[in-house]
Amino acid sequence: MINRDMAKLANPLESVRGIGPVYSAGIIAEIGDITKFDSQAKLAKYAGLTWNSNQSGDFEGEDEPLNRAGNRYLRYYLIEAADSLRRHNDEYRAYYQKKYLEAAKHAHKRALVLTARKLVRLVFALLSKNQLYRPDKG
Repeated sequence: MINRDMAKLANPLESVRGIGPVYSAGIIAEIGDITKFDSQAKLAKYAGLTWNSNQSGDFEGEDEPLNRAGNRYLRYYLIEAADSLRRHNDEYRAYYQKKYLEAAKHAHKRALVLTARKLVRLVFALLSKNQLYRPDKG
């Protein structure tokens, strides 16, 4: 049913290897009109993929909690799509591994959310320009 309904729409997200019709439909449905966001940072904030600051004076905490204010359904679809991308897309697999090795605590969750944050930049670019994904081969 999702395939049938999504076939009617121009969907540049399905051009990304690892994002299928279910994830792309969920992301598009939760975002709605991409033009209501001025930048990818505002889209990430809407999805709740930003971090709260953990600092006071000169102290800067290492463990910054994820800001969970925002659209929890969009956050779910983005994180699940990022998990699929890390399994099917070499660029995102390398990025996930890099972030996984950098994390001191909560390595998988932190790397996955950072990969989802990278995905937000791609989703914003593809939807706002309405163009297909072309991986950089060089």
